[in-house]
Amino acid sequence: MATERPPSFELAKGINGLDKIVLRQSRFRSAEVYLYGGHVTSWKNENGEELLYLSSKAIFKPPKPIRGGIPLCFPQFSNLGTLESHGFARNRIWEVDASPPPLPTYSSPNAFVDLILRPTEDDLKTWPHNFEFRMRVDLGSEGELTLTSRIRNTNADGKPFTFTFAYHTYFSVSDISEVRVEGLETLDYLDNLKNRERFTEQGDAITFESEIDKIYLSTPTKIAILDHEKKRTFVVRKDGLADAVVWNPWDKKSKTISDLGDEDYKHMLCVEAAAVERPITLKPGEEWKGRLELSAVPSSYSSGQLDPKKVLQ
Repeated sequence: MATERPPSFELAKGINGLDKIVLRQSRFRSAEVYLYGGHVTSWKNENGEELLYLSSKAIFKPPKPIRGGIPLCFPQFSNLGTLESHGFARNRIWEVDASPPPLPTYSSPNAFVDLILRPTEDDLKTWPHNFEFRMRVDLGSEGELTLTSRIRNTNADGKPFTFTFAYHTYFSVSDISEVRVEGLETLDYLDNLKNRERFTEQGDAITFESEIDKIYLSTPTKIAILDHEKKRTFVVRKDGLADAVVWNPWDKKSKTISDLGDEDYKHMLCVEAAAVERPITLKPGEEWKGRLELSAVPSSYSSGQLDPKKVLQ
């Protein structure tokens, strides 16, 4: 409803004239969402620092998906099905949802936008299911970024459908070799570099010195990404998304990705809230909800003063 829109909601023209939404909380605290892909491309803190990573070679030209930010993988994660890799939601034009279903009201004046995607005729040929995908992108007063997705089966033929999903978040990091991920230790994972064979994580944290592409299973609702050099910790909170994908292509793989710079891998890390191992099935009228909340907190972990376990509690 138009009356719900805060004054911090702006519609603007982005790269190559594509429509984007700008959310503002203060002079520097902001987020940007392209209607192409329902794609969050920017999330800045109170100092105006960019917290998401956007490829130096990102192509803002449909139908090519945007490389970086937070691509949406729906109705298929990766190549786990018959559709194009990661599905079609990330390269469709979304609409601003004028009458979204109610979500919790906030005591603080959050800046948010509600978007909606429905299938095109072409989508129905390749994935013959009617759905409504509604997403709220919300920038909180403390700078936290929340994406709440609601996917509803609107099939009139009584048929259920099944999908996999991920928020494919690219975080901006100072130097990938100085980063560690905590909260996934001792968990089982599927290794995409080894034909999705199942292993158990052995380290007390995940660190990076080569290509990684793993799907961690039955993960906690909170994961921490510690960036020693920037003295910053990203906290990933998630609901309705049991899995977490950790990806960095490293140097050789980066050179094979046309819309990724050769050196980009050093300054990016994907930690993705996902539903992969157990696909979600919805009967007609049923709705699934998946929520991702990202926050960035200062940490002096590099001087041994931050207990990451406290961040994860």
